[in-house]
Amino acid sequence: MLIRRVAALSTATVHHLRRFSTAALLQEFETPQEFSYLEGFPRPDPKYDEIINAIPRAISGKNISAKERKAGRVPSIVFEAEDGQHGGNKRLISVQTNQIKKLVNHMGRSFFLSRVFDLEVRPEFQSDEIVEKVRVLPRKLHLHAGTDAVLNVTFIRAPSSAWLKVDIPLVFRGDDVSPGLKKGSSLNIIKRTVKYLCPADIVPPYIDVDLSELDVGQKIVAGNLNVHPALKLLRSKDEAVVKVMGARVSDQNKAK
Repeated sequence: MLIRRVAALSTATVHHLRRFSTAALLQEFETPQEFSYLEGFPRPDPKYDEIINAIPRAISGKNISAKERKAGRVPSIVFEAEDGQHGGNKRLISVQTNQIKKLVNHMGRSFFLSRVFDLEVRPEFQSDEIVEKVRVLPRKLHLHAGTDAVLNVTFIRAPSSAWLKVDIPLVFRGDDVSPGLKKGSSLNIIKRTVKYLCPADIVPPYIDVDLSELDVGQKIVAGNLNVHPALKLLRSKDEAVVKVMGARVSDQNKAK
C-alpha cells in the first residue's frame, strides 16, 4: 500500500513538474528580448521625435478620401505588424497633411519610412482626450505624381515585441578619399535602400557605407554592410549596393 502511494505521489509530482516546466519554457519563449542601440551605430535624430496626431475615420472610399484631403487631412490606416494588411487589427484614421508633409520634406521620403513614431488618436485634433496611443512605423507613403502632395499613409504598429521589415536608407561617405574615384572613375550606386528585419526598438535611421578604401572595379555587397548584429538581411548577402566603375576605353584613349 505504501509503495502504491509513493508511486502515485511520484507520478503526480512528475506530471506537476512537466506542467511547470512547459509553462516555464513558454514564459521564457514568449518574453520578448530587449534590444538597444549600440555605440558606433546610427541612432534616430531627436530633432524628429514628433508625435503624429490623428483622428478616427469611420468609413473609407474615394469620395471620403477626397473630402479628407480637401479638409487638410490625409486618409491613413494603422495595421498590426504581423500580416495585418490582410485583415488584422485595422484602424482607419486621418492625419494632418501639414504635419506629414513637413516631416517628409525635412527628413526625406526613405528616411521617413524608416523612422518609428508615436501616434496619438483623439476624437478631434484639438481634443485633450486620447483614444489610443501607439508606436508606429510608416510602411507606405503615396504621393501625387505631379505635385508630390501626400495622398495617403499606411502605418504598422511597432510595439517592442515586433520585428519589422524596413527598407533602410544607405548614406555613402568617404567618396572624397576613395582611391578609385580619385583616379577619375565613376561611382555606380546600385541600391539606395536595403531591406532588413529589425526589432522595433532599434530600427536604424540609415546605414553608413564607407567608400574610403574602394579602388577601381571594387564593390560593396549587402553582406559587407556594418549593421547592428540583431538585424536580419532580407536579400542576398552577395547583392552589390555600390561599385567604383572602371574607366571606359574611350576615356582611357583620351588620357593618352
